[in-house]
Amino acid sequence: MTYDRPHTQRPYGGFVDHIADETAQRQVHARALSSGFFGAPAAVRETIRRAVDDLHDELVAIAADLHAHPELAFAEHRSVATLTAALGNRGIASETGIGGLQTAARASVGTQAGRSVAILSEYDALPEIGHACGHNIIAVAGLGAFLALTAVVAANPEAFPGRCVWIGTPAEEGHSGKEYLARAGVFTGLDAAMMIHPYSFDTTNQVWLGRRMLTVRFHGKAAHASSQPFMGRNALDAAALTYTGLGLLRQQIPPVDRIHTIATKGGERASIIPELSELRMYVRSKYPDTLRDLSERVEAVCRGAAMMTGCAVDINWDEHPPTLPVRSNSELEARFSKAMDECGRSMLPGGVLSETIAASTDFGNISYRIPAIHPLVKIAPASVALHTTEFATAAASPPARVAIADGAYALAVTAADFLFDDALAHAVREEFDLAGGVEEVATYFAAKETS
Repeated sequence: MTYDRPHTQRPYGGFVDHIADETAQRQVHARALSSGFFGAPAAVRETIRRAVDDLHDELVAIAADLHAHPELAFAEHRSVATLTAALGNRGIASETGIGGLQTAARASVGTQAGRSVAILSEYDALPEIGHACGHNIIAVAGLGAFLALTAVVAANPEAFPGRCVWIGTPAEEGHSGKEYLARAGVFTGLDAAMMIHPYSFDTTNQVWLGRRMLTVRFHGKAAHASSQPFMGRNALDAAALTYTGLGLLRQQIPPVDRIHTIATKGGERASIIPELSELRMYVRSKYPDTLRDLSERVEAVCRGAAMMTGCAVDINWDEHPPTLPVRSNSELEARFSKAMDECGRSMLPGGVLSETIAASTDFGNISYRIPAIHPLVKIAPASVALHTTEFATAAASPPARVAIADGAYALAVTAADFLFDDALAHAVREEFDLAGGVEEVATYFAAKETS
């Protein structure tokens, strides 16, 4: 006898539609960030504009090349070589392998005196679907901004008041490349950092959640599942209870918090009580302290499941360093928004887009070390989400090519504003200090990393 295969139930789209409607309503009433500072001189902005225009075709070609040759985290050898070759072709020295990561790179321009600002590039891709997060756009926009600032230095070296550093940062997808670089001292001595990310909206600040990884292994005792089940201790039961417990926990956590879990081990044969099970989890929250609290609650569920089933449990946090939420600097956001306005883009301020579509990024760790921004630039319709084949297509589309130029210009101008305007730089640092100052990830979760 054969049966028709049941159809997968259609995902509920009503809530997504409501999010879109609410976002559209908030957009109508949103006011762009304003800045009362002077920023960089008009001549500097004009030099940046001309440089970006001259670079545009080359940047688009590099973005297309990266898109056609996606590379995964820590394996971006071709990508970093392509980016640093563009520097070398202009006589700009760069170093690869910084911070102990083979595919990380750095170059700098300007003077050691005065302030310093970092412009970051990401270039790792996703398995199977390539640049579905648009890191090819991030890479070349950051590179273009840095090259535009080298043109400013070349035009008048004596007048350039500080230093701009380009940093190629590998392994953002599912990893924490920037945190490895930070722990190796790559960001030490820098005064601010910035990058852009392609998206389905133009916004200076979207919620990015902090994220931790957790692997839990339950150790039971094997037994014949029919003749002597009472002699066993079922590790799969412990995993099942954990999964159920996390589902119940979701009722009592903030709406924006996230817990994702998969089972990677659960036994070999149905006739044997499983003696080993394994769960892998992502735990996310909006603030560092709530991420720490959620971590403790998740761990309590795991330990409770072990007690109920008589199993031992190994709880291993953070195979890769955790990532903090992005703490965006509104003074720098306002300068970026002003620069984007010159490009014809109206940047939404933070709070317009729904928190429910939040993801995570290792740039958050940098934003808790130095003042930073991580604005997003529209390359796709609002209905197209990150990490989809549709977004991968968008990352090589005509709107993406426009975003490269706009992003490069706005990053370069914002960096120049920070370097040239002492009052702005003071306000940027004051805001950072009032928000809590420096927070080191390596010590923030130290107790959990060693549990």
